Amino acid sequence: MKKMILSISLIFFTCKATHAQSSQKKLVGGGCEGCELIFEGMPSKLSWQTIIGEHTEPGEPLIIDGTIYQKDGRTPAANVILYIYHTDNAGLYSLSHNQIIAKRHGHLRGWMKTDARGRYQFRTIRPKAYPNEKIPAHIHPVIKEKGRNEYYIDNVQFDDDPLLTSELRLKEEKRGGSGIIHLTKNTNGEWLGRRDIVLGLNVPNY
Repeated sequence: MKKMILSISLIFFTCKATHAQSSQKKLVGGGCEGCELIFEGMPSKLSWQTIIGEHTEPGEPLIIDGTIYQKDGRTPAANVILYIYHTDNAGLYSLSHNQIIAKRHGHLRGWMKTDARGRYQFRTIRPKAYPNEKIPAHIHPVIKEKGRNEYYIDNVQFDDDPLLTSELRLKEEKRGGSGIIHLTKNTNGEWLGRRDIVLGLNVPNY
């Protein structure tokens, strides 16, 4: 009788472990530390355009736009939420006055929802690299599609960044496509860049 109970227990825990592993494998993107903060402070209504930070935010103005495509890389993907966050002009995830949510992401964060043409655009400041480190300056993007969990794609990085070495360029995962973009400056002194995104491209368990 004891052997039978032991056998049933082993089967139960084996099945439970197998189910847990199976559920974990189905997680789009394979997991994402901090991505759940996309929901903290998210406005109830989202536009395909957003402005991040106040007009008094220190730093060089930056405008990034692009199109999010479905997995085929050609069809625009509408109603996809893109959440981004990045460091300030000192390379820190600094907090705004009395900020109590999403402290890990700092105050320079925002959301967009693609329009019928798959477009998105955000205005912010060009982030700086972490102080005393050799990690290139970057912007963290998180994707949320209907029916799928939130997941990260490759960071937006800038091809003129001296910290973005050849070795680091080769390590790009290209999740959603390459995140390395080229910037130009317009007559207003604003940096302009474009990053198109392909849903599911190089994203595990998509």
